[in-house]
Amino acid sequence: MCDLPKFESDRLIVGLDTSDDAAVYKMNDEQAIIQTLDFFTPIVDDPYMFGQIAAANSLSDVYAMGGTPILALNIVTFPECLDPNILKEILKGGADKVKEAGALLVGGHTVSDDEPKYGLSVTGQIHPDKVLTNASAKPGDVLIITKPIGTGILNTAIKAEMLSDHMIKKVTDVMRTLNKVAAEPFDKIKVNSCTDVTGFGLAGHAYEMAKGSDVTIKLHFDQVPILDEAIENAKMGLVPAGTYNNINYMQDEILIKREDDYVTDLMYDPQTSGGLLVSLPKEEADKLLAYYEEHLETEFAVVGEVVEKENYAIIVD
Repeated sequence: MCDLPKFESDRLIVGLDTSDDAAVYKMNDEQAIIQTLDFFTPIVDDPYMFGQIAAANSLSDVYAMGGTPILALNIVTFPECLDPNILKEILKGGADKVKEAGALLVGGHTVSDDEPKYGLSVTGQIHPDKVLTNASAKPGDVLIITKPIGTGILNTAIKAEMLSDHMIKKVTDVMRTLNKVAAEPFDKIKVNSCTDVTGFGLAGHAYEMAKGSDVTIKLHFDQVPILDEAIENAKMGLVPAGTYNNINYMQDEILIKREDDYVTDLMYDPQTSGGLLVSLPKEEADKLLAYYEEHLETEFAVVGEVVEKENYAIIVD
């Protein structure tokens, strides 16, 4: 794909160069717009919950850039043989999540297809000087994650009908939680870099941050919040195919010092609607943690630090 045309503009603040979460285009000295798009196939049986999860996942890219979502468009593929009420519930779930975000859902596009897919194209707004990217982490920063990992493994367990109703509800609640609250204090607390943890897993998105910032990131596995039963299911081999794609793509740049296979599986586990990975100075981290302690419903933790560039982009101990 490297021979596809690349577009450049003096107004393009964030484009394709650092594999960031969204594009950012400067309108004037006071306003920039954030543009992103994401959609995928159902990961839970409940169509309303699927709509909420897919919408939360799409909206997350705007929060990762430090912005506020303002407009959204539905992207839908749906088989003609399925009950239209299923589609109605999916769209209702997405609409409710967009409303929770404080944005407007203003239409969309639907295509007949063999498999349902749903997501959003989202437009956000931000001041040009306040854009957060995944390419500005600095040595001395600490890293905070705002949701537990393990959704890829647990979604695989759901498909295999090996997860309890209690855990299905728990992982669904995590996935449908907006990153809105996690991003709210960024206006008042100095944050150097941010990304959301989705399909590349924690190790993969940290890798993109490290490469874009020309630093090394050290992650401490024992400090990473992990959803209940994710380790147990990983040990049983309930690992999504995307994990192995991530490993094959990035393993030469990432050193995992732990010998247990489940550690590698969890670090590369593709997340659905995961949390934010925030890089910020140590003196600011306590402020952010205090805010999260009071306001954030999902589990969060300090999971690592940024150091000067070493032989590996990511080191996991």
